[in-house]
Amino acid sequence: MELVQVNNNKPKAENNSSLIIPEGTVQTVEIESSINQQPQFKQNPFIEANTKEVSLSTLKHDCIIPVFSKDNEKTLAHQEFIDIAQDCVSKVFSHHTIEVPEIRVSHQVKGRTSDAIHKSVKELLEHEKTQYFERMAFIIRIPSITETINGNEVSLTVGGVRAYNQENLYNRKTFEKFKFFIGFQNMVCCNLCISTDGFQDEMRVGNYQELQSKILELIQGYNAQNHLQEMKQLSQQNLTEQQFAQLIGRAKLYHYLPKQEKSQIPEFLLNDGQISTVAKDYYLDDSFCRNENGDINLWNVYNLFTGANKSSYIDSFLSRNVNAFDFSKGLAMAINGDSKHRWFLS
Repeated sequence: MELVQVNNNKPKAENNSSLIIPEGTVQTVEIESSINQQPQFKQNPFIEANTKEVSLSTLKHDCIIPVFSKDNEKTLAHQEFIDIAQDCVSKVFSHHTIEVPEIRVSHQVKGRTSDAIHKSVKELLEHEKTQYFERMAFIIRIPSITETINGNEVSLTVGGVRAYNQENLYNRKTFEKFKFFIGFQNMVCCNLCISTDGFQDEMRVGNYQELQSKILELIQGYNAQNHLQEMKQLSQQNLTEQQFAQLIGRAKLYHYLPKQEKSQIPEFLLNDGQISTVAKDYYLDDSFCRNENGDINLWNVYNLFTGANKSSYIDSFLSRNVNAFDFSKGLAMAINGDSKHRWFLS
């Protein structure tokens, strides 16, 4: 596993950070001792859909940078977003292992240089082709900060999404939009675990410095201890086979409810195909399927949700992940009959 060199000469984050790592719970191992001790996991993609993996070098050297067409002002490029995130992580976690980014892209936009204007596609040389990717998602793992939940190791992870389809590139430069999160990754399946306080769906920034400031603010405002505790509590609540079947049926009906009725029920963002995947994996998933009695704890249900979410497009991936966590907590409350989520189990 390749590691990014952390520059310890960079200034540390302010001491008023509210990022809380519970002592005696989360393992905080120094870089020198952790490199040889990190357990090896199968590195599945954190998102699948129609994405492919690329390196940071590919983004920097093989892709053009889109501009706002009316004034030719450049956008903040994908690689700049990742560089800013790496810089912020190295400031806050200066004594921890920081891995190289895992980057997934989709929706390639192709072009060609002006000197190849009259060539057919098959005659184009490599240096005459241009490209950029409309959508990009990345994660950066911090594997020296870990915890175990229901027998699964989770590792602190940050990441973000940039989707040019959500910008108006045909106009003049204005605020640009980014999505960013800090949370945990379940290393058994590489599913992301994101809570509301560790996620910002729309960072609106005008320049590099503003984006850096907002990323640092989000990282420092994230309460890791609370997030871990809430995830652990999911493993202590079970659904019976009948309740799970009721959940799947109601989730299928939810998307077809009349608008007025739907507005009175908590939001559930997984689509119909993803709900079917959850139903299938209840029986077949190697790590999160039902037990021999047909029961399934909510930690496993949550991971079935986040596993199915891997089929989402990049631009909707993070919001559905956060919704899966909130929805799972609602189910835990519904088991005791004191939540609006009770509709999904009744």
